[in-house]
Amino acid sequence: MESKNLQHKKLPLGFTFSFPCKQTKLEEGALLAWTKHFKVRGVQGTDVVSSLRKALQKHKDIDVDVLAMVNDTVGTMMTCGYDDPHCEVGLIIGTGTNACYMEEMRHIDLVEGDEGRMCINTEWGAFGDDGALDDLRTEFDRELDLGSLNPGKQLFEKMISSLYLGELVRLILLKMTKEGLLFNGKVSTALLTKDKIEMKHVCAMEKYKEGLSNTKEILTELNLFPSEEDCIAVQHVCTIVSFRSANLCAAALAAILTRLRENKKVLRLRTTVGIDGGLYKTHPQYPKRLHKVVRRLVPNCDVRFLLSQSGSSKGAAMVTAVAYRLAAQRKQIDAVLAPFLLSLDTLREVKNKMRAELEYGLKRETQASATVKMLPTYVCGTPDGTESGKFLALDLGGTNFRVLLVKIRSGRRRSVQMYNKIFAIPLEIMQGTGEELFDHIVQCIADFLEYMGIKGARLPLGFTFSFPCRQASIDKGTLVGWTKGFKATDCEGEDVVDMLREAIRRRNEFDLDIVAVVNDTVGTMMTCGYEDPNCEIGLIAGTGSNVCYMEDMKNIEIVEGNEGKMCINTEWGGFGDNGCIDNIRTKYDKQVDEGSLNAGKQRYEKMTSGMYLGEIVRQILIDLTKQGLLFRGQISESLRKRGIFETKFLSQIESDRLALLQVRRILQQLGLDSTCEDSIIVKEVCGAVSRRAAQLCGAGLAAIVEKKRENRGVEHLQITVGVDGTLYKLHPHFSRVLQETVRELAPQCDVTFMLSEDGSGKGAALITAVNLSPGS
Repeated sequence: MESKNLQHKKLPLGFTFSFPCKQTKLEEGALLAWTKHFKVRGVQGTDVVSSLRKALQKHKDIDVDVLAMVNDTVGTMMTCGYDDPHCEVGLIIGTGTNACYMEEMRHIDLVEGDEGRMCINTEWGAFGDDGALDDLRTEFDRELDLGSLNPGKQLFEKMISSLYLGELVRLILLKMTKEGLLFNGKVSTALLTKDKIEMKHVCAMEKYKEGLSNTKEILTELNLFPSEEDCIAVQHVCTIVSFRSANLCAAALAAILTRLRENKKVLRLRTTVGIDGGLYKTHPQYPKRLHKVVRRLVPNCDVRFLLSQSGSSKGAAMVTAVAYRLAAQRKQIDAVLAPFLLSLDTLREVKNKMRAELEYGLKRETQASATVKMLPTYVCGTPDGTESGKFLALDLGGTNFRVLLVKIRSGRRRSVQMYNKIFAIPLEIMQGTGEELFDHIVQCIADFLEYMGIKGARLPLGFTFSFPCRQASIDKGTLVGWTKGFKATDCEGEDVVDMLREAIRRRNEFDLDIVAVVNDTVGTMMTCGYEDPNCEIGLIAGTGSNVCYMEDMKNIEIVEGNEGKMCINTEWGGFGDNGCIDNIRTKYDKQVDEGSLNAGKQRYEKMTSGMYLGEIVRQILIDLTKQGLLFRGQISESLRKRGIFETKFLSQIESDRLALLQVRRILQQLGLDSTCEDSIIVKEVCGAVSRRAAQLCGAGLAAIVEKKRENRGVEHLQITVGVDGTLYKLHPHFSRVLQETVRELAPQCDVTFMLSEDGSGKGAALITAVNLSPGS
């Protein structure tokens, strides 16, 4: 640093340390054992990066940050990988020998996580230390090992690397001389001296054309007086020793290449091996021999061998540069996702604010200005098993419309049989006129009655209408405002039951007795209440988000009477429309809101429901791409399209069973050309958005169960929540995170979550049945 005038400049440092280390981080590594004649005391088992840092601290004028420690094989692979992106194996054949390669994370039990790949330093020099190579080891290998600094260790390396090949040649020549096969049986002092023949001598003796004259010269220097036959024999010994080295190396490399091919599940592998090391570089025949044997052992692998021109230190600098870039990138990504990480205190605050809004919605003087509308449903009881008969049910809550025939049987053999048909609601109908919408609904009903052969029957009907309605009775519902992408004109402020009756009259084909109009949350609660009398809360976590619950009449100031209970449709999607949760709304939430059909409305729903989560993700991905952190900084046409990122893709991407390759495939289907790194970031973004949604939903639900506990005046509450909605049902983590949040925020409530198997349509029929039963 002094010679390059770099003092007082803070620089990142990469450390190539070519000895076996156990790494738990990129910048941490405990030395397992010294190899290659090193024997420094007090280092084995300690973190060598920490030792380097301590030594650096003694130099006050040097400011470096050790970001990465790599083995020379890894450095070599990275050096060559810079020039050839297909390089996924690093090989050293020099003083020592070793290999590294890119392994699938799912196969590495020692490391958490199964996404992507990680470079594995094989430390194959120790292959055979367990006796696996004993049948290949010769008397000369054993003699060399006994005289080494680490007997019994690095046995494979001792058969391959340049540190040992010269000595192996010497031991063979010594035996041959003693047996009178060389030099007339005359042994020189030099031939008796350990390490007197080095690798440079072996290389010189094997040189094409000059080899024989080199052999004569070297042997003469060793005070041996060779004949021409001696020189040919010695040259032959050198060839056998170095050829065996190349063969063994090729066999081990072929094992790695076979593993890579099997990991990728391909019939033919195309890959590059980055190579460094004095033996490979200086031996005249070694590379050719190695390549030939590898190709014979793995004929289904097209292997390119790339010589590292700058050793492993350039690779260490590459790893450090990548680590430096990733650290900076990590900071940027963390900054973007930080607002989505909600602390327990923040969630408690959300719960308390929701609790306050619930009270405002129930009070006569504050109900008009409350964001959580707390709409009375005039549903005053849950099923008790005495209900029976045939009922029609309609279910309108999104882009699909269901018509159902529900047969309810009471008594000991009570049962519910359902027949249903699903019809699509086209976008032009969703956003056309109210008359067109209700005429379309009646057309669907007519098709269903004909399909079931019951066109003439005047059946009682329950209408699940999953939009905020102000009800004055069970069969009257005035639409407060459209949500979930609906925008049909001349409906808001109108009674939807009257509009349905008018449409039936216009068609003049059949007549129906519309008994009840209910919200889908109420339908869900009733469906689950039929199975579990303890179910007094209904939750929808799907396209939209909402909750209903049984409230004591005495607390509902806007309805006459103090006796019994009534189901309240909270319409909690509007929570926060008064700005009370602005502190947790991110710029991405605001962008999604501004681009929606009802800007400024349903703010809580837009942070928690399936209709909007994909759009929040899309806005984050655009921002990260603009910052150059994703998709090579290129915002594709498809990423610019609103609604491209449907919530079902979040569920797929976050699935624990999905490998990164499959995540990439999903992104490619969306027209997003992603790398593995991109896929990891996209998965993280999806996780942050869906986790926050589940936590916010859990905080809201905790407010409801706490209210129920206080209403009952008990220390500990046991209650069941009936749940429906694709987000809750299909997302791999949403339900778990929601339940954990409720447990944390309402520890005195023992909440059972019951999945509604039959949706809210069955619930609408049950409400109709309850309201037609005697005494209701």
